[in-house]
Amino acid sequence: MPEITTAYATGTPCWIDLTAADQQAALDFYRDLFGWQGEIGPPELGGYAVCSLNGRAVGGIGPQMAPEGMPEPPVAWTTYLACTDADAVASAVAAAGGTVLMPVMDIPGTGRMLMAADPAGAVFGVWQPADFIGAQVTGEHGALVWNELHTADPTAVAPFYRAVFGAEIGLMEGMDDYFAVNVGGRAVGGATRLDNDPPGTPAHWLTYFAVDDVDSTVDALVKRQGSVLAPPFDMPAGRMAVVADPQGAAFAVLKPQPM
Repeated sequence: MPEITTAYATGTPCWIDLTAADQQAALDFYRDLFGWQGEIGPPELGGYAVCSLNGRAVGGIGPQMAPEGMPEPPVAWTTYLACTDADAVASAVAAAGGTVLMPVMDIPGTGRMLMAADPAGAVFGVWQPADFIGAQVTGEHGALVWNELHTADPTAVAPFYRAVFGAEIGLMEGMDDYFAVNVGGRAVGGATRLDNDPPGTPAHWLTYFAVDDVDSTVDALVKRQGSVLAPPFDMPAGRMAVVADPQGAAFAVLKPQPM
C-alpha cells in the first residue's frame, strides 16, 4: 500500500505499541517474525523504539515501566486513537464515564499522548500528532491491518466512543453479531463480544497484523517460542489466528480476502 502521509481522522486507530518486560528480546522477535527494524531509543525518551518496515514507521516497542507510585503496565499491545486536541479528549473521557490512566504528556517533536480506559475497562492510547502522524503503512505483511474492541456489550460502550471521538459503533453490514467502528462513515475498526474469549478475559483492544500466509507465520512464531491462542481458521474477512509473543502479548495475524 502507499505510504501514509496525512494525519488520521479523529477516532481512527493510528498507532500501536508494545510494552515489553524484555525490550531487546521483543525487538528481536518482531524483527525475525515480521522483518521489523528498530533499536532501543535514547534514555530521555525512556528507551522507546520506533520500529520500521521497509523504512516506514509501523509500531513501537518500549520497556515495561511506570511513573513513580504507579503499577507497571502489563505486557501488551496498545491501540492508539487519533485526535486533534489531547486535552479536550482527556476531559471528554472523564465526562463520558471513562478513566484517564496517564494524563496528557508531550513527546518532544512528535506529538502529545495520554492513556485511558473506556467505561468497560478497555485500555487505549490517544495520539495528537505534531511531526509524527503514527503508522506510515498499513495492510502490508507485518504491518497493522485492523484493530478490534473486545467488550461484553459493544452497544453499551458505543455512547462513550461517540461522545469522545465522534465514532459510531453499530452492526457491520451483513453480519448478525459483529460491529464496525465507523469514523466519517468508514469502518476503521471492529468490535465484538467477549463471549468468544477465554472466561475471565477483560475488555481490551486487539491488534491485527497483515501477513502473506497465516499458517507459515504461526509456524514461525511457535519456533520462536510464541504461543497459539486460536489456531488458523477461515472467516468472512480472510484467514486468521490469534497468538501471543514469548512474553505473553496477544495479537492476531490476518491474511485478508482479496478485495
